Amino acid sequence: MAWVQKQLKVTDSMFKGVVFDLDGVIVDSHPVHKRAWRAFLTYLGTEVSEADLDFIFEGRKRREILIHFLGELSDTDIQLYGNKKDELFRQASADLKPISGSVEFIKNVRQNELSMAVATSASRQRAQWTLEQLEVAECFAVVVSGDDVGLGKPDPAIYRIAAQRLSLPPRFLLAVEDSVSGVRSAISAGLRCIGIAPTDNASLLIEAGADPVVSSLMNLSVKDLKEMFSSTGGEGQHAKFATEAIGHQVSIQE
Repeated sequence: MAWVQKQLKVTDSMFKGVVFDLDGVIVDSHPVHKRAWRAFLTYLGTEVSEADLDFIFEGRKRREILIHFLGELSDTDIQLYGNKKDELFRQASADLKPISGSVEFIKNVRQNELSMAVATSASRQRAQWTLEQLEVAECFAVVVSGDDVGLGKPDPAIYRIAAQRLSLPPRFLLAVEDSVSGVRSAISAGLRCIGIAPTDNASLLIEAGADPVVSSLMNLSVKDLKEMFSSTGGEGQHAKFATEAIGHQVSIQE
């Protein structure tokens, strides 16, 4: 695959920070997003199916989603409609919960004094609000949002900006992603990427370049990642990361 680029060997001394996607990695927001987008489109008189709403995922920016469903819009309309959708999202946020293990993993990264950033296609307002709701906003030195880039994922700009604002070379950073477009974005920017996906979807992220792919961040620690990176061999060789050590299934690219 053209999207898959050879990842550089990363040793303990090179592993300096983690850049997280937001939706589906830190927060279990996909069901809330679907309800908010459906309510928003119904408010405008547009009915959509469940299959139609799948378009909102894969790292797309709000502008792209609005134009997809509503046609060409002015910048003013995009801002007004986006604010309305965010309002509906907040109203539905009673069901907003962190992804299992995400908060614990973030705190573990912080305890190890590694740099942390968020790279999300969400608006800056919603991203900051969500991080504050989960009480992890202070953990992140940098938040790069869809407002900061012209193109959403899989374009690499969002991860390049995150690396620049952390003042770290991309090869020193690990991205955590749950979508094919997010993995492609991170890999194209020069980061290594760990994927999060159920076992039956792991192959999609592996094909995009994630290595490894885990079923969740539960019980995953910085120590695990350092051991994995330090044991990674040359081209065609990948760490055999023992599942017993971290308490969940791991898919390693062969």
